[in-house]
Order: sequence, then C-alpha cells, then structure tokens
Amino acid sequence: MKEVMMIKNGELALKGLNRHAFEEALMKNIRWRLKDLGKFTITRAQSTMYVQTDDPYVDYDEVADRLSKIFGIAAFTRAAFVEKDMDVIKRTAVEYMANILPDARTFKVNARRSDKKFPLTSPELQQELGAELLRAYPHLRVDVRHPEVEVMVEIRDFGAYIHANQLPGAGGLPVGTSGSALVMISGGIDSPVAAYMMAKRGLLLHAIHFASPPYTSDRALQKVEMLCEKVSVYAGRIWFYYVPFTKIQEAIREHCPEEYFTIIMRRLMMKIAMRIAKQQDLGALITGESLAQVASQTIAAIAATDDVCTIPVFRPLIGMDKNEIIDVARKIDTFDTSILPYEDCCTVFTPKHPKTRPDLQMVRDNEALFDFEPLIEEAVEQTTRKLIRSVT
Repeated sequence: MKEVMMIKNGELALKGLNRHAFEEALMKNIRWRLKDLGKFTITRAQSTMYVQTDDPYVDYDEVADRLSKIFGIAAFTRAAFVEKDMDVIKRTAVEYMANILPDARTFKVNARRSDKKFPLTSPELQQELGAELLRAYPHLRVDVRHPEVEVMVEIRDFGAYIHANQLPGAGGLPVGTSGSALVMISGGIDSPVAAYMMAKRGLLLHAIHFASPPYTSDRALQKVEMLCEKVSVYAGRIWFYYVPFTKIQEAIREHCPEEYFTIIMRRLMMKIAMRIAKQQDLGALITGESLAQVASQTIAAIAATDDVCTIPVFRPLIGMDKNEIIDVARKIDTFDTSILPYEDCCTVFTPKHPKTRPDLQMVRDNEALFDFEPLIEEAVEQTTRKLIRSVT
C-alpha cells in the first residue's frame, strides 16, 4: 500500500482552454510549499491531482496542513493507493480506517468507478466494502444521509484509492495566475486581511509600508514584517517595501489645514505606492479600506484618494463590517499580531476633526499649498526592499 494526497482543484475546472496554465501554476506552488518536507511527484488525471513520495518518513500531517493553505485547492484527502483487486481493497480499507472508524458511530461507503472494466459496479462495490467494514467494526451502523464518516473508494485508470472524508482547501485561484499587485499594509487588522483575500484571487503580492521615525518605532516595523510573514503562509513570498515618511508628514503638519491632514496623507501615500508599483510592473494597488469605518473611508474621502491614481485600486473589504474582518484575521492568525500596541504612521498627527466629506477641489487646493514633489521623489529613492516568506 502506498499513500497519496488527492487534490480537487474546484474553480480551476471552469477555466476552459486556460485550465492547463492554471493547473501548472498550482502544481508549481505545491512543489514550492512542500520542497523542504521531501521529494514529491505531482501528477494529474481526471480532474484530480496526486501528490506522492517514496519516502516512508514523510510527515503527512504537515503535508496536509500546508496543502490546506495553498490557494487553488478546493479540497484534498489522504488516501491509500492499491491495485484494483477487491480482496486487496477490502483488506486495505479495514486497515486504513483503523484510526477513524473505531471512534465513529455511523458511516457509509461511496464508490466511483471511472474504470468501467472493473468487474463490480459502483453499488456492488459499496455493498461489499460496507459489509467488510461492518464485520471489522461491528459497533458501526450505516447512515446514508448523515454519516459521521464517509468511506470513499475510487476505481481509476492506474489503481484504487481509498480514503475518508475530504478536508476543505483554501479555495480561490493559484497565486500568480492573476498578475501582481502592491498592498498598502499598516500594522492594523484590516490590511493583512485584504492582502490575504486578493492573494486568494490569484494575485502575487508585494507589500508597502510607510513609517515615520521617531514617531513610529522599530517594533512597529517588526510587527508589520511579522504580519507579512503570516500572510505569506497563504500568499507565498512577498516583496516588502519600507518607505521613510517622516519628512512628508511633518510638511503636511506645517503647511496644510489640520482637518485635511489625513486625506492629503493618503493621497501622497497613493502617489508613492503607485510610482513603486509602476517601477516593479505591478498592475494594481490594494488597500484595507471598509466603507465608512473611519473618516478617511467615506465615499467622498475615497474619491479624493483615488483622484491621484492611474492604476486600479482593489478594496476587498469595502462591504465588510469589523467583526467579519476580525473573523478572517483570526482564521489566518494575524489578529493577535495586529493588536500589539505599536503605533503606525497613520496615527501620527491625527486631526481632532477630520473632513469626512471633503470637497475634491478643496483637497487639491490645500495639497497645493506646498510642493511635495521633491519629498515624494526622495521617499521613493530611499525606499528599501526585502523578501519576506513564511517560516514553513
């Protein structure tokens, strides 16, 4: 008996003539995520991918954990692979289910026979294997509607696969299949969630962070890098850009009306992010804005921010409330890091009464009170870049 991981790729099946390219990208991502666990071969047939190795010491629990975080995988399962012989199938099923069925009360057997040359039909397979499992585990009873365990046997071209309940995958599309984008990441809860959600749609991520020392600390920067590392568990490696923003924020404080501090700061951030995105051939910006969550996220404020952008700005959280965002943050393990008490530059020089419905022309006029262009160029030139990847 050999063990394999069987992967269902869900949405990829809808890609028509482009399906092959999406599957190749998914296989590449799987190889990269598993490369330090052993030598694996990945094959595909009949809408399923098979991940297997000849190494008897591979940690399949770790393999399963990593597969659960790879975008493009709809579901997966650990399966026994045997020859297409009914006696072998029954014996293997009894042995292979020994860590599951003793603790269950109900089960059912489901069979799929894509190899029509196999002598038993699918119903006959189900009956024979079900009877064998009842003999081995007499405490069980059959429940065809709501079983605790569904034992699956699949008769395919190259052999028989025996497994239990499928595990859910991360869904979405393989990272890299939708292009690349630059996510504006702060130390808060929202932006790492936005990064995760856009990586799920196949975007390869770069991240940009604005810091204003001495108003922001080194710990605040370390916190953001930790957040990128946690997102990279799902998104793969992330190029991280650090932008020194102190001079620009001090110039805003000195030359612009206080109620416009936040919206002008956001516009200048967008200008810098857009220049770096174009330098790196990135097709869009990503923000963690949620409509009306704070003063800079009203319709008028968002319009004033977008006024400086000539590439798309994706806002995957725009219709989510805070509790929904927090639920995702907990799921991807960024929440506890996000709430560490280290301030980011968005909290520096926060106005007491920010404009929630700024007039666009007034925003432009107040921004024009000072020539920010030299400072923008200097910030872009001083931006540093590093590669961040997950520890697993």
